Amino acid sequence: MAAANYKQPITVFPDQWEKKQFEKLSNSKIRLFLIGSLFFLSPLAPAMAQHAPTAPHASAAAKPSVVSQPKPPAPPMPPSSPANDRNAGASSAAFSKGMSTFLNNGKPLTLSLQILLLMTLMTVLPSIILMMTSFTRIIIVLSLLRQAIGLQQTPPNQVLIGLALFLSLFVMRPVLDQINTTAFSPYGRGEIQIEEAIMRSGTALHGFMTKQTRKNDLQLFTDLAHHPRYENAESIPFTVLVPSFVTSELKTAFEIGFLIFLPFIIIDIVVACTLTALGMMMLSPQIISAPFKLLLFIMVDGWALTVGSLAGSFIQ
Repeated sequence: MAAANYKQPITVFPDQWEKKQFEKLSNSKIRLFLIGSLFFLSPLAPAMAQHAPTAPHASAAAKPSVVSQPKPPAPPMPPSSPANDRNAGASSAAFSKGMSTFLNNGKPLTLSLQILLLMTLMTVLPSIILMMTSFTRIIIVLSLLRQAIGLQQTPPNQVLIGLALFLSLFVMRPVLDQINTTAFSPYGRGEIQIEEAIMRSGTALHGFMTKQTRKNDLQLFTDLAHHPRYENAESIPFTVLVPSFVTSELKTAFEIGFLIFLPFIIIDIVVACTLTALGMMMLSPQIISAPFKLLLFIMVDGWALTVGSLAGSFIQ
């Protein structure tokens, strides 16, 4: 009987046992995933219920009839002067018209050609600023001033370029106003064609460069071009005027820089002689002379003198 009631134990092979454990683990992961999904989706249930579509008759019955209150009329705007409106919108109209029209018969430009024209203008603009305005003289004088004081990196180049740019805008303000009055605004109002606007703008710049150019430089480039003497200043082409203007600006800038260098050179000589007499030949004179140069520059209000002289050098 004992042998009959004895049950042989069930032998589970390792692969079967691993299979059962994997099934249990998978079932538990599925349960956890479902519980977590319900937990994270439960806050979205009210929002989903609000966006759920409702029947037309149910929404009409549920929505109470609300009588909309009439809005008070807006206060009337003060009438603007037609002349002010024309002057204010002339610049923007001229720019948009210049970008959207073609030089030949006013045909409209495509977007790709407008982008190409804009990129071309951005490429040529630095050369125009450098070669046809007062920027060249101003930036050279400011750089020579920094070198004369003995400060190699102070003020930094960004400050000098920014100061030279705004001084150039200040000096060129009458020319820019003339271009805006005679060329840009009439073209924006449709009174003249773009060829006439370009010609009038060139005339304004031509007059500015002619006043700032020396006769010797004009004669030099006229002879190099093998052209006889021009009858008047208006007949000088830009191919001769622009290099003459740049050469004249460089010469004027170096003359101003020489005058700026003189007092600082005297300080350097005095400091060098003093150090040599004291036997301190190993000590750099620039270290000792720099504070005296700064003190002299501050005492005479050097920035006002330099900027005022630069701006006044363009007024004849």
